Amino acid sequence: MNLNLALVKTFRWSAEFVPIPPPPPPLNCSKVGFFLSYHVDFCRIVPKRFPHATTVARNVAGFGGSVVSDEEEGKLRASQEMMGEVEDILEWGSICKQVSRFASTDTGRILCWNGGIHVGRDKTESEMLLDQTEAALRLPQLLDFSGIDDISDFVKLAASGDILTVRELCIVEQTLRSVRRVYEQLKIFSDHETCDDYSPLLELFKDCSFVEDWVQKIGMCINKNLLVILDQASSKLESIRSEKRQNMNNLEALLKSVSSRIFQAGGIDSPLVTRRRSRMCVGIRASHKSLLPNSILVGTSSSGATYFMEPRNVMELNNMEVQLSNSEQAEEMAILSKLTSELVCRKTEVLHLMERMLDLDMACARGSHARWMNAIRPSFSGTGDEMRLNDGKEVMMVDIENICHPLLLEPSLRKIQSQATILVQADLKDGELSEDETVDKTVVVPLDIKIKHNKKVVVISGPNTGGKTVSMKTLGLAAIMSKAGLFLPCTNQPKLPWFDRLLADIGDHQSLEHNLSTFSGHVSRLCKILDAATTESLVLIDEIGNGTDPSEGVVLSISILQYLVHRVGLAVVTTHYADLSLLKDKDSRFENAAMEFCTQTLKPTYRILWGNIGKSNALSIAKSIGFDEEIIRHAHQWVKNLLPDKRKERHGLLYQSLLEERNKLEAKAKKANSVLLEVRRLHDEINSEVVDLATRETILKSNETKKVNDEVKSVKSQMDVVVKNFENQLKVADLTEFSKLTRQTESSIASIVEPYRVKDDGMLIIEEESSRMSANYAPNAGDQVVVKKLGDMSASVVEGLGDDGKIQIQYGKFRIRVKKSEVRLIKRSLKNDSKKMVSRNKRNVQSRNFNRFTKEEESNKEEDGQVSYGATVQTSKNTVDLRGMRMEEASNFLNLAISGCRSRGVLFVVHGMGTGTIKECAYDILRKNSRVAKFEPENPMNHGCTVVYVK
Repeated sequence: MNLNLALVKTFRWSAEFVPIPPPPPPLNCSKVGFFLSYHVDFCRIVPKRFPHATTVARNVAGFGGSVVSDEEEGKLRASQEMMGEVEDILEWGSICKQVSRFASTDTGRILCWNGGIHVGRDKTESEMLLDQTEAALRLPQLLDFSGIDDISDFVKLAASGDILTVRELCIVEQTLRSVRRVYEQLKIFSDHETCDDYSPLLELFKDCSFVEDWVQKIGMCINKNLLVILDQASSKLESIRSEKRQNMNNLEALLKSVSSRIFQAGGIDSPLVTRRRSRMCVGIRASHKSLLPNSILVGTSSSGATYFMEPRNVMELNNMEVQLSNSEQAEEMAILSKLTSELVCRKTEVLHLMERMLDLDMACARGSHARWMNAIRPSFSGTGDEMRLNDGKEVMMVDIENICHPLLLEPSLRKIQSQATILVQADLKDGELSEDETVDKTVVVPLDIKIKHNKKVVVISGPNTGGKTVSMKTLGLAAIMSKAGLFLPCTNQPKLPWFDRLLADIGDHQSLEHNLSTFSGHVSRLCKILDAATTESLVLIDEIGNGTDPSEGVVLSISILQYLVHRVGLAVVTTHYADLSLLKDKDSRFENAAMEFCTQTLKPTYRILWGNIGKSNALSIAKSIGFDEEIIRHAHQWVKNLLPDKRKERHGLLYQSLLEERNKLEAKAKKANSVLLEVRRLHDEINSEVVDLATRETILKSNETKKVNDEVKSVKSQMDVVVKNFENQLKVADLTEFSKLTRQTESSIASIVEPYRVKDDGMLIIEEESSRMSANYAPNAGDQVVVKKLGDMSASVVEGLGDDGKIQIQYGKFRIRVKKSEVRLIKRSLKNDSKKMVSRNKRNVQSRNFNRFTKEEESNKEEDGQVSYGATVQTSKNTVDLRGMRMEEASNFLNLAISGCRSRGVLFVVHGMGTGTIKECAYDILRKNSRVAKFEPENPMNHGCTVVYVK
């Protein structure tokens, strides 16, 4: 068994530390003993130095499970001490604080804030973390982590023997339910996808148990809203509470009767039953305590005027109440104890589940962080002999384009977000930042880090404040972020090796406390790096060999680099020593890089020129600052004396010519880019115009539709007023005034619809055509016609030409009869069988409409032997509602209505569409009543209502 891997598992954030028994004596356990002692320190100081814990776990796992020697143990100690310092130097804690803003749970936020983001212990684990981040980045929406609390303390408290309270159990139960909900939400997202986009996240819960049986038991035993134990939690508790309720009912009834007697005797202002010192008692004036002989004084009021007495005859019931209350509390504690013990039995499963949920929260936080920074997933390459040429092309060990330091990029991202918020609030058309509103790209200059596979040591030279240290820190931070599953803020596809250790010497290590000068601290640090470095380590050294005699510093630096080239995966050093740049000529495993410096402005551009040698440009910088010309001239003379040959000058001239050539190429590239940007701008303008046209069309249609709807509502309201006035006048008018009211109503309707008449060319053509056909036109049901009396408004023919030479039309809710000459055809019905239509319309005599007859027409009908009836418009005055009545009551009510109806009147009998009993009863009465001339049974146009015509 790999002992180290077993020990590392105890380092997870939410897992409880279980002491590991010591190995048998033959085993060399010096390494294990050191690990355990460190682990105890870790548990004590984890909120302050959590990054050390990740570092220790990572480095211990890197050594494997074999027995180590004292030398290896020394390397382990050195690496453990240095890794925490390296993380501080590279500001890894600040990156963790960035990610903490995207964590959804309190545990995740605390973990990130303390710098405890888990870093992969090997390449496989780092790949798994990257897969999880990529899956979280694909989620269509954020997972809902609400209701998830840190319950590890409750579980440990239960494991220590304490009984959890109702509230604590409810918190645990709610958290477990919320975890299950998050898992179900993740499964829903996965089911909607055809590929396994979210499988890395689902794999986190592969071997997890959601303890559903225990969660359901909590729901059955405890009311989570009231935080009380339910009666159904146990049969004994239910029995005790039932008996307690019965006893309390008896006790209250007895005390109420006693208190009533005291009140009747004047011993109290009003009956009072209360509880004092867990005893039920009654209130009585102190002066009337003799009314309760042999009673016990339980308490008194604050003024002493009222005594609270326990009558002798309720003592036994009170004793029973106390006994039952104690039994109830004991049973409740037994239930809580049982639930707590079951949780203890599931402790390992619960803690493991919460650990997986924390991993899911961290994956989602990393995904949100990547989306925020528009970051790209990195891939891991090999180092040294693992890399080979690919189709004759040089394979890069480190290939990162346009990477920005995350901490330097953060202010720019915040500025973009604030400007985007302003744009959204301003509701701009394009929703994009203009050129004047975008972030100044010179604030954060992206870097290109490209190192070939066969390079082991990279020497970066260049001026002070040129960006050498920042470039080196960016590479180190990219290595840690990749191992931790974080994406990199760069372009294209970043690639870099997986480094087992990051060792760095950056900054001044001067210490008065330890009696170390700047150079002593630097050398001491280099010594530790050389001891801890492995063939898969990344070593970062800033200003190597600085702080001493330059000649000795150069010699020492060369020796250190030649030692590292055989023993590290990659070393990156910065220097002002020109001799270090010459190592590339002797060993192909060395590489040079220079920080660009603009000789015109005498300012650095913060760009890396790979394969070049940079000049410190100290004299140029000093001259630009304002040094005396004589000093600068003497300095140049000394430089010539120190360089017997002209090699440095030739290198400088060559470097200058290369810069000029590169500037020309960049100028051409910028020109081409400007042309491309102009083409894109024209394309965007054209596209935005197309979008604006569609938008304006949509808005115009919407406004016109709204205008039409408003006009329709206005006309409808005016029509309703006219109809309502007509009904009101009809209630009080007699038959002789009907024609006058009808003409007034028609005139009002015509005046309302006149402004909305259709007078386009199409209508004129129809009118001309209809006028030519008027002589031979035979109206059929379903034809669309124009009625002159209604202001040339369109209507539908309901019934064809009748014996009286009129046709029945429907306009809105009304059906009226008009002469054939008063209508013009608009559109014929598709059904041409006029005979069938006429016969069907004759059967369907309409009920809720009025017939327009003039006095002359009525007299003509009477002469022809036809009976004329009043308007068939249903109103409250001529409606008989039989719904909800019994048969006898409905019969009497209908007979009275028929008897009270005026001559030649119309009744609307509403019987509904229920069982049909009332309808059959109504039909029977209508058939037998002598005043009923005829009646129309209900039809599809008039459900649940029968029209009755009275003689």
